[in-house]
Amino acid sequence: MKRFFFTVILIVNTVLISCIPHKDTVYFQNKSKALDSINQIVETQKPYRVLINDILNINIKVLDQENVEIFNPLSSGGGGSNNSTSAERAYYDGFSVDMHGEIRVPTLGKINVLGYTTEEIEEIIKEKLLTDQFKETANVFVTVRLAGMRFTASGEIGSPGTKTLFQERVNIYEAIANSGEIPVTGNLKDVLIIRQYPQGQKIHHLDLTDIAIMNSPFYYIQPNDIIYVKPLKQKAWGTGTSGLQTLTTVLGTFSILVSTYLIIDRL
Repeated sequence: MKRFFFTVILIVNTVLISCIPHKDTVYFQNKSKALDSINQIVETQKPYRVLINDILNINIKVLDQENVEIFNPLSSGGGGSNNSTSAERAYYDGFSVDMHGEIRVPTLGKINVLGYTTEEIEEIIKEKLLTDQFKETANVFVTVRLAGMRFTASGEIGSPGTKTLFQERVNIYEAIANSGEIPVTGNLKDVLIIRQYPQGQKIHHLDLTDIAIMNSPFYYIQPNDIIYVKPLKQKAWGTGTSGLQTLTTVLGTFSILVSTYLIIDRL
């Protein structure tokens, strides 16, 4: 009888330890209790500043648009194949920031853009155009955008790989949703973002279960970010992701052990 109770207690403990708690699988938990609703969260996102290897889309408009076709390869057909994706056309026809932090623009030459926002780059290009190419009467209008938000997701995630989203800002939840979501075996409490800075790469740790992440400077991803999701220990143990799966695995293993013991005992 003692052995029976010991076995039952052992099985129950194994199930409790091995299954993944519900709180570890839920986003937007109000852990600090300081925030009553999402409406109270103040966004503190700083404007993005261009880095090496970024690709910029530059579009220039004047009264006589034929005079600026050379500046607008994406609008005029560009050099990419007609079968190319939007990301591929942006790569071939966009303006890539080289190792010196410069882009090379037709007739304007090299322009340093490292560390500038897209709005600041618009003003720099507009000033150069008015100085070298046009007069104020040409009504020069310049728009500069990043050629998509390119990031890489890896680890315990539904669809690992490199993705490009064509929007100005992408938060960490949108990036994960577009990468196949994190399965129940992924560690939501310690998701890594590997980010490129002028001085090198840095690793940042995010707890996606905490609603306070929306106030984090890393809530919005940046171009060329790498998102890595760690697997939970339960996956390595292989006991299951829920109490029922764990119980089934444990009982199955226990049955095999008992059967093996009985067979050996009869020999």
